[in-house]
Amino acid sequence: MANPPAIEVRGLRKVFVHPEGELEILSGVDLSVAPGEKLAIIGPSGVGKTTLLHLLGGLERPTAGEIRHFGEDILSLSDETLSAFRNRHLGFVFQFHYLMPEFDTLENVMLPGLLGGIPREEVRARAAELLARLGLSHRLRHRIEDLSGGEKQRVAIARALLLGPRTVLADEPTGNLDPQSAREVTEILLQLNQKYATTLVVVTHNLRLAARMDRVLRLEAGRLWEVPREKLLAVDG
Repeated sequence: MANPPAIEVRGLRKVFVHPEGELEILSGVDLSVAPGEKLAIIGPSGVGKTTLLHLLGGLERPTAGEIRHFGEDILSLSDETLSAFRNRHLGFVFQFHYLMPEFDTLENVMLPGLLGGIPREEVRARAAELLARLGLSHRLRHRIEDLSGGEKQRVAIARALLLGPRTVLADEPTGNLDPQSAREVTEILLQLNQKYATTLVVVTHNLRLAARMDRVLRLEAGRLWEVPREKLLAVDG
């Protein structure tokens, strides 16, 4: 029997209700992402890319539709069970890091493991190893406010990978970085995908990052459209 897709979406709709009426952001999205695939989702600001990523990760619930991860229907899970599923199987990397300023670098990376009930010393060892792989072994005890933008994003990536997620969902991972840091973060994501066969879904305006993915989709008018490689490169050129 063939392995199920890493992510499978059918008929996904998201409608926001405002006093002046309804606003449909997603209008029947279908999507299938293969295990280990690198997928970029591009599109204009405000079109719903982040909303789509949040739905894929179970951070929000859709108005209608189905979302499955490796065959698991995540919308059938209770909030508590879904939270545990996210913590164990999904890694999130956000544009604004969402690191905890009251904790140091090592403690920030340890958080998912501590929340997951893993013994503290085991979590500490995992976190330190990941940070060393990402070139931050000299920053373990530094406060978050003392790190550069690129270093903060590497900490966020380490945190996302702590529990060995099958899928990483990244929302504008290079959006607030200088060009050099953006290139470094791009290479880190690609290397991690290659080494661990982690499925990678990236929402981005960075066409250079998008061009490094296996496939690029554009979100527009509530639907996803395939972007031919040659067209993407022409826009980037």
